[in-house]
Amino acid sequence: MPKITYIGAGSSTFAARLISDLVATPELHSGTFALVDIDAERLELSRQITEKVIQLSGRDWTVTTSTDRAEALPGSDYVINSIEVAGLENVLPDYVIPLKYGVDQCIGDTIGPGGIFKALRTDYTNPMSILTLAAARATKLSVVGLCHSVQGTSRDLAEYLGIPYPELQWRVAGINHNAWFTTLARDGVDQYPRLRERARLPEIYEKDPVRFEVMLHLGAFVTESSGHFSEYVPYFRKRPDLLQKYVRSGYRGESGFYAHNWPSWRLLNAAAVQGLVDGSLELELHRSHEYASYIVEAVELDRPVEIHGNVVNQGWIENLPQGGCVEVACRVDRRGIQPCEFGPLPEQLAALNRAHMAVHELVVQSLLERDREKARLALMLDPLTAAVCSLDEISRLFDEMWEAERPYLTAFE
Repeated sequence: MPKITYIGAGSSTFAARLISDLVATPELHSGTFALVDIDAERLELSRQITEKVIQLSGRDWTVTTSTDRAEALPGSDYVINSIEVAGLENVLPDYVIPLKYGVDQCIGDTIGPGGIFKALRTDYTNPMSILTLAAARATKLSVVGLCHSVQGTSRDLAEYLGIPYPELQWRVAGINHNAWFTTLARDGVDQYPRLRERARLPEIYEKDPVRFEVMLHLGAFVTESSGHFSEYVPYFRKRPDLLQKYVRSGYRGESGFYAHNWPSWRLLNAAAVQGLVDGSLELELHRSHEYASYIVEAVELDRPVEIHGNVVNQGWIENLPQGGCVEVACRVDRRGIQPCEFGPLPEQLAALNRAHMAVHELVVQSLLERDREKARLALMLDPLTAAVCSLDEISRLFDEMWEAERPYLTAFE
């Protein structure tokens, strides 16, 4: 009977999804969910939806709640961490201050000014690569970072190719949000020539313009959305004409999309969960493609599964820095998570990953050493920021963001 501690359970929609996945896992009939959040009101909503899911399943799970993680953590077999630190207070500064300096972000939570400062506020959760690496270096516990970009993008690719998803064969590796589908095949036949043809159709291209541009020029499709990926490289957001040419609405690159919408999304998500609790919305018990429940199933019941996880590179990708955080296929069974060797990435793809990993390394050093100046240096190496700003401008941008977010940078006090 595993004990699963969920820190940040007040993120009720995501918590409900992962808890539903776990309760719906075959033969995982009982255990304990220890829900933790510093927001007691949101924690109570998560407790209610968790109890509702358990009741619907007819299984023998128990639920505890606490606003103190130190109270909940002892005896945990698994810890899921999905916290957001001061997101409402800082989502606009993360976007607006860099925009004054010409750094235009769509999401701003992985790298760049928004991603770096989110890491400095948050410590051990998102952004994935930076904080998985920090957690791995700060603890002897087994740590893996989980995302859904591989699962989601592989399904996108099957749609763009017009083939059934189970028939798509692929290999993917790199870093989180910047992993590369180096192989796409169907019945052993390379599908990239066909995907390049399909990408030239406006009705296909317009669904993912930035990712198709990257594939057409650099040779592989990347795992994160056009909007996200446009922030990670210096090619798409550094001039107004490029923004007009490549940026589309929503997750396809809209300026300030996350900053302008996230507060209302949070309210809408809470309302949706409340609807599931009170019965005004139908609650269906089924598993999603999120990895958490499959990991627990594989370990607890020794049912091997392959996931794509974020782990410390110990030779898994030959031409990316050893000791950095990479995203690779991992086998999971009773022995835990076992990363698989991928070999080398094509050099042009590895080079883009290495640029990010240098930023990750400096931010992790900043966090673990409580060194503000290493965070400043990290921003100076960020690909988009460096494409837009001089070193002096980046330094001033950093100082302005630090001052605006100082109350939440408690790790550096």
